[in-house]
Amino acid sequence: DARFIGEFRVNGRYGWQDGYASGRDWKIAGETPGLPVRRIGIEELSKLPRVESVFEFKCIEGWSTIVGWGGYRFGDFLNAFGLVPTDPALQYLLLSTPDGGYTAALDLPSALHPQAILADRLNGEPLSEGHGAPIRLVLPVKYGVKNIKWLGRIQFLKDRPTDYWTERGYDWYAGL
Repeated sequence: DARFIGEFRVNGRYGWQDGYASGRDWKIAGETPGLPVRRIGIEELSKLPRVESVFEFKCIEGWSTIVGWGGYRFGDFLNAFGLVPTDPALQYLLLSTPDGGYTAALDLPSALHPQAILADRLNGEPLSEGHGAPIRLVLPVKYGVKNIKWLGRIQFLKDRPTDYWTERGYDWYAGL
């Protein structure tokens, strides 16, 4: 319910660098072993069905707020662009900013959760740079550390990868 949507704070700029492409120049590289690398831009992404979701975003630091997101189901994106692996051994994803400065690792079932969204809108407005514009991943089943901003690369892997916060002692699953 929109009556309960709160102000969403900017929390962390890990992985951001000035000079990143934005808007129509933004591309997400999708890498699935055995397939050519796919580079998907905003125009291609915009052809997918749009979704909206309101949920309580929870930070591992202890704060939370109800937030409204708009964008595209991550599972729809992965399927539409042929990125979902056919090899059942590829059960992990490593997501990163374009420069690899921030990474988030997921298991495939979490990535395919129907509420996982590649978001381009926050509380009815286009995402700001501080909130991950032009595209970020939001997962209501995970703490914010897995909700990567400025998504630039998706890799499918057989072995469970580490990520930015796991390397600093946080729980790998970071599930709610």
